[in-house]
Amino acid sequence: MEELTGTILTGESFEPVQGRLVVDDGRIEAVEETAAASSDIILPAFVNAHTHVGDSVAKEAAVGLSLDEAVAPPESVKHRRLAAADRADLVAAIRRTLRLMRRTGTITCLDFRENGTFGATALREAAEPLEFDPFIFGSDDESVLDVADGYGASGANDDEFAAERAACERRGVPFAIHAGEPDATDIHPAIDLDPDLLVHMVHAEQEHLDRVAERSIPIAVCPRANTTLGVGDAPIADLLDHTTVALGTDNVMLNGPSMFREMAYTATRFDVTAREVLRMATTAGADIAGLNCGVIEPGRRAALVVLDGDSDNLADSADPVESVVRRASALDVERVVV
Repeated sequence: MEELTGTILTGESFEPVQGRLVVDDGRIEAVEETAAASSDIILPAFVNAHTHVGDSVAKEAAVGLSLDEAVAPPESVKHRRLAAADRADLVAAIRRTLRLMRRTGTITCLDFRENGTFGATALREAAEPLEFDPFIFGSDDESVLDVADGYGASGANDDEFAAERAACERRGVPFAIHAGEPDATDIHPAIDLDPDLLVHMVHAEQEHLDRVAERSIPIAVCPRANTTLGVGDAPIADLLDHTTVALGTDNVMLNGPSMFREMAYTATRFDVTAREVLRMATTAGADIAGLNCGVIEPGRRAALVVLDGDSDNLADSADPVESVVRRASALDVERVVV
């Protein structure tokens, strides 16, 4: 049994409570309001809802390039670098990225892993020595589902994915797909596949939002990557009005996988509240992946980030939720509890 004390961001509203949090056998046993001398801030651990960690072998290789030049299959910089990568070098680069995420409060990522079974097993190998369990959306043909947790499609304009969608249905695993990143032309075809997750939706219009709401399809948004590639800004406030929205950092070659940076950027660029952003970075991703964490309440898995509320950065804050979203950084992380 372990006790944590300080300001605890409790429940789905992240209500700040001064008190004590009791962890027993990996679960939150109790959250008690009581006087606490500690200045720590305790929040749910992050779930990065969209990554491409294979791109760890190509950091900054796409600076200044268009979307197609940077990431479009099969001839982009990304795919040429992946094809040329030695397996040992690929695994080592991915492991560095996973270790960084774990140290900075992210306990899992929903990763679109290229290169089929080879890519998925490389990611498993990279994660094995770490306390990090990635949720892998595999690629190529149905056989990848023997080693992946689901299937991740590049986009409905790139290929036909009906067979892969049907395979996911037979196996009872999720099917995810990019949609609405360069333009809106692939959104309706993506929704027609009845996906379990849509990624980006930068160019979503009302007709798309209505279909998403009708089918309760969650969406992962990646604001910094969209800006880096110059494809526009997702209508995040409108998306939140229609469905579950989670936050991801996207390609490692474009941005570091920092949920702190992603939250701060989202809070300052979009018409959303700090609580909405924190929910996108924690609860929403956990729900999409079927994890019993993302909310601090009894019975949940104890996946927590402890920040030093008395750091030079966070001391004297008037609102801990706003500080976590807009101001906190990796330097403020005291520990990650899993």
